Amino acid sequence: MMEWLHKPWPWYVAGPMIGLMVPLLLLTGNKRLGISSSLRHICAACFPAKIPFFQYDWKKETWNLFFAAGILAGGFIAANWLSPAGPIQLNPALTTALEQKGIHDFSHIYPVEIFNWPALTSLRGFLLMVVGGFLVGFGTRYAGGCTSGHSIMGLSMLQWPSLVATCCFMAGGFIMSNLVLPYILK
Repeated sequence: MMEWLHKPWPWYVAGPMIGLMVPLLLLTGNKRLGISSSLRHICAACFPAKIPFFQYDWKKETWNLFFAAGILAGGFIAANWLSPAGPIQLNPALTTALEQKGIHDFSHIYPVEIFNWPALTSLRGFLLMVVGGFLVGFGTRYAGGCTSGHSIMGLSMLQWPSLVATCCFMAGGFIMSNLVLPYILK
């Protein structure tokens, strides 16, 4: 009966569900979808300092913290109770390409050969996890929002800066995955 929860949902189901969050948030209080601002709200709430960036009424954005907590809880539930048993299903061409790069364990959603605590001691692991995480955070702040904020919410509101940011996100992803990542995985 609940078997459909254990299988990946097709794009034509999951995509519209994500897309319907935009009008739902707008209709229920003119709220904007975005996750990157949650860290700012947490810092403003937990560390009240004289830093101008954190001096605003963060209590008006409490809904965003619950939204982010729901995403974390949903991810935890999906990973622990709704994940299918066995390795994830990948395209055979991708499996062959990853095996040529030294990635052989496909039982997780991420390559465990790269993303683990001991990997932080290697240059490759440090580049991927620490430097990559910093660059994502810096880019999010520099672009004025994250991919969900710009690509889902901003584009639906026909905002020109969101179109530019989304094009830059996509170009950066293509360049990283096709030109930079193959050298890091060597």
